Amino acid sequence: MDTPGKFTIRLATWQDDKAKLQDLRRQVFIVEQQVPESLEWEKADASCIHALAVDAQGKAVATGRLLSGGHIGRMAVLKQWRRCGLGSAILEFLVGRARQQGLKEVHLNAQMHALGFYARHGFLEHGAEFMDAGIPHRKMTLRL
Repeated sequence: MDTPGKFTIRLATWQDDKAKLQDLRRQVFIVEQQVPESLEWEKADASCIHALAVDAQGKAVATGRLLSGGHIGRMAVLKQWRRCGLGSAILEFLVGRARQQGLKEVHLNAQMHALGFYARHGFLEHGAEFMDAGIPHRKMTLRL
């Protein structure tokens, strides 16, 4: 395996990269976090902007998506690649795409353990804690 830290982020499409995107999300959300598979796949995936990080050998190691309304979600980084800057790079890529589209803000539903990560990127918490797929979350927003 390549040394964590060497990666490239590119724009991906559900049509061309579905298998890689699904594999990443399956590993992180369905296997690791025990999210029911029925909750993971959505029709919206086909129309989202997807970011895909690959290692030097082209293996998919992280992903995230931006919906047309400015919602960032499905941020997934393989366990062995965490704390290598991948999450930040994926988030910055998606925020950059939102700016290119002229959006005034982006929002997301952050898992409670990730609030600090998003806060370091300028996101502000609002609203009460809520459960999504059995995992506690809080809404966060970033004005662009």
